[in-house]
This record gives sequence, C-alpha cells and structure tokens, in this order.
Amino acid sequence: MANPQIWLAPAKINLFLHILGRRADGMHELQTAFQFIDLCDQLSFDLREDGYIEQSAPIPGVSDGEDLCIRAAQLLQQTTGVKQGVTIHLNKKIPIGGGLGGASSNAATTLHALNQLWQTELTIEQLSNMALPLGADVPVFVGGQAAWAEGIGEQLTPITTAELWYVVADAGVHVSTRAMFADSQLTRNSRQLTICPPEPGVLGNVFEPLVRTRYPEINNVFKWLENYAAPFLTGTGGCVVAPFDEHESALAVQAQAPSELTVYVAKSMNISPLKVQLS
Repeated sequence: MANPQIWLAPAKINLFLHILGRRADGMHELQTAFQFIDLCDQLSFDLREDGYIEQSAPIPGVSDGEDLCIRAAQLLQQTTGVKQGVTIHLNKKIPIGGGLGGASSNAATTLHALNQLWQTELTIEQLSNMALPLGADVPVFVGGQAAWAEGIGEQLTPITTAELWYVVADAGVHVSTRAMFADSQLTRNSRQLTICPPEPGVLGNVFEPLVRTRYPEINNVFKWLENYAAPFLTGTGGCVVAPFDEHESALAVQAQAPSELTVYVAKSMNISPLKVQLS
C-alpha cells in the first residue's frame, strides 16, 4: 500500500555536553541541552501485507541489525503485535557521524509514522519509553521539544531558548561515538549544573578538545569559523556549528567556505519540524 507522504526527521544540536561520571553498567551520566535545526532527512513508507520490514536502499556499511529505522519498525511491530510490514525509503540530508543525531531522528520519525500508518495508537509517552533502547537521544526526537537532558540523556525537561541561525560545517570525517566515549582522555567528572536555557556553546562540550586533537581536519574547521563567530562541537562530532543572529550573516559565511567542506545554513527550533508536521 503506497503512502506518498514525506515525513521529516530533523537534526539536533547540543548547546553544551558534559559527562558527570560513569555508571556501574558502563553507561555515562551526562548533562546536555538539545535543540532542533531545520536540516532534515526525509522518509516515506510503503506498507506491506507480508510483515516484512526493509529499507529500499540500505545505508552503505550499516547492517539491518544496526539500522535504527529497521530496528524501530521491528520494535513497534513486536510490541503491538501488528501483522503488517513496511518498506522504508530514506532520503539522507543529515551528515552521517556528524553529531547531529540523524540515525536517532530517523528512528523517532519511523516510530511516529508507523504508529499512524499501522494504526497502533500509542501515546507519545509510550513511544518515548519504547525508543530508549534504540539510543539515548531517540526520546528527545520522539517528544519533539527542545530539552535539558540528564541521566544517559533520557531524563528530559523542556526548555525554550533563542532560535538562531547556524552555520553547520562538515569536513566529511566520521567520528565514532563509541570510540569517543571509550577514550581514556575524556573528562568524566564535570560539575553538575542547574537546569537553564544555556547560551549556545558557552558551557562547553567535553568531546571538543579530544576531537580537535584526534582529527586535524575538524580542528581546521574551528580555525576557519573562529574568524566569524564562536564555533562549537555538537554531540561527539564531527560537525562544527556556529550561531548567528541574522540569516544573511550565516549565508555570507557559507559563501566563504573552503572547497573541501560541506556547509549548511539552518535555523534552530524549540519545536521540531516533525512535531509541527504531526500537529
């Protein structure tokens, strides 16, 4: 059964990112603030009656067992007992391994879309609880509200903070989140902060010095952007973002980008484009 609707899966930025410590199970206690940007992957879904779940064009180097769209669909199917399957069509716009949460956002959008298309009628809270095993930042994409996050990223408190224009610079370097969290040089004893709408980048990102040391190409992006603004790392990298008050200012910097970079201009949003679409 064809479903021509295009579903949006927005990127996120981390306005800061601190690690408070490591738990007995190896997971890290953190504090961060998520805000969405209007750079979006696009998904569409063709329902199937045979119960099979697949991606029409698998992502190179990503197995079905690692594909968060497929895992999200299987999880919803198993949890609700629905008999239908789906072919998922993913149009990637968000850089892979850039710290922008593309895969997690794809999973959240898949849950929302199939919850409607399969008529499973779960609430956002039920979808969020289901989403956590897929990844610590999937629930914030399910909820669709800018948030202060604690725990492993799943304890969310809605915040409202300035909606700015961002230059998002991608050097084409895939940074492994797993490798970054395992790095012996990672600062894991940040002081716990009180919830606030943080200024972008001001509170810092514990992964930034590591990434700048380990990846000279990303360090060069910082050096370039520092001529125009106060750039910072989002997530575990490797995209570098820089805030601007005016759209024209961000576009002017984009126009000056070195040829080896892919540079986007995006607007930050406290309500995700997917939540706007769902409403």
